Amino acid sequence: MRFGAALLACLGLACLGLAGCAAPPTTGGGGIVSMNPCADATLLELVPPSRIAAISHYSQAPDSTSIPLDIARRFRGNNGTAEEVIGLKPDLVIASSFTAPSTREAFARAGLKVLYLNIPPSIADSKAQVTELAAAVGASAKGAALNARIDAAVAATRWTGPRTPALLWIGGNLVTGGKTLLDDLLMTTGFSNQAAHYGLAHTGHLPMEQVIADPPRVMLAPEGPGHDSDSRAASLRKRALAETGLPVTQAQFPRQLVNCGGPVIPAALARLAEIRRQVR
Repeated sequence: MRFGAALLACLGLACLGLAGCAAPPTTGGGGIVSMNPCADATLLELVPPSRIAAISHYSQAPDSTSIPLDIARRFRGNNGTAEEVIGLKPDLVIASSFTAPSTREAFARAGLKVLYLNIPPSIADSKAQVTELAAAVGASAKGAALNARIDAAVAATRWTGPRTPALLWIGGNLVTGGKTLLDDLLMTTGFSNQAAHYGLAHTGHLPMEQVIADPPRVMLAPEGPGHDSDSRAASLRKRALAETGLPVTQAQFPRQLVNCGGPVIPAALARLAEIRRQVR
């Protein structure tokens, strides 16, 4: 599909002209080790592959990656254990703010330089994180260029008319609620977040009975083998909508666009804007 090709092109921009994204050496000593799959996606935009010693194993799995798998699998993966990361002797470790205290202490004892990143709840916060990560790897200019692309995507897809209630399923019965980056993306492109309307903040499980009682105008769900389109929850939703005759438009929203911000934002906005234009 057109949006799928556009997504791969957008997420693969960082690899153009970088020696074909050749995999870096797998031996320890120097480089950047990322334990954070969202940092993986941004690192590809900021530094050449030779500087990346390892990326998160989550980026090498279909359900959790935000970069094309063929690119992710050219790099060494890591499982995020302190022993493994310390053994690589990196110059910089990129980790999550949810990293266990014991792992943090191990990194401190080993004298590693570590940047802990949280989950940005908005486009503005995601841009701030891009700036922070770019500064940490000495690529502030490239960080600014990425943020300029995000600003351009926001300007190109911002909706000024009435909002359309939409429910975004992440997988199974899990949805994204208010105070999240996905909520901000929905609002930007002309949707109102039905999960937030239900009172759900962040992400959580949602019973189908509540959806039927107070349905959105649009339901967005992941696609592809192993994703929501093949799940029991998706089948039950489709059956419920068919039996009740509710006027709900169903659309596919790729799983790769759900996980992270940064370089994923332009592709996510483009897909949401495409769906919004198709809803009358």
